[in-house]
Amino acid sequence: MTLPPRPRTVLLVEDEPHILNLLSDYLAGEGYQVLEAADATQAFEVLATKPKLDLLVSDFRLPGGVSGVAIAEPALKLRPDLKVIFISGYPIEIYESGSPIARSAPVLAKPFSLDSLRSQITRLLE
Repeated sequence: MTLPPRPRTVLLVEDEPHILNLLSDYLAGEGYQVLEAADATQAFEVLATKPKLDLLVSDFRLPGGVSGVAIAEPALKLRPDLKVIFISGYPIEIYESGSPIARSAPVLAKPFSLDSLRSQITRLLE
């Protein structure tokens, strides 16, 4: 008897409640286990306590002046296999951050379609 595959776990970091809810509901409907964080503090709590994460989807501009890149860099040190997607209304800022992850991770400019998010996730996780 084989066990069903474990659902992929996504950490979603977004400070706009309506966007967080929309994306969370969408990803859950696509079969992902979704963990939500509204800011860097919550994101780091999840990263510290959840042993298995497959994907980080993070807004770039977050409260407290912490960027999504500042969350992704230490997360990748802890979990080198973690996949990252950035979402931002200001995508140029991600590239200007100078971070290596900003050059390699996909960036979705807001507003983006849920189809484009799904195709990026599928490409990263397959």
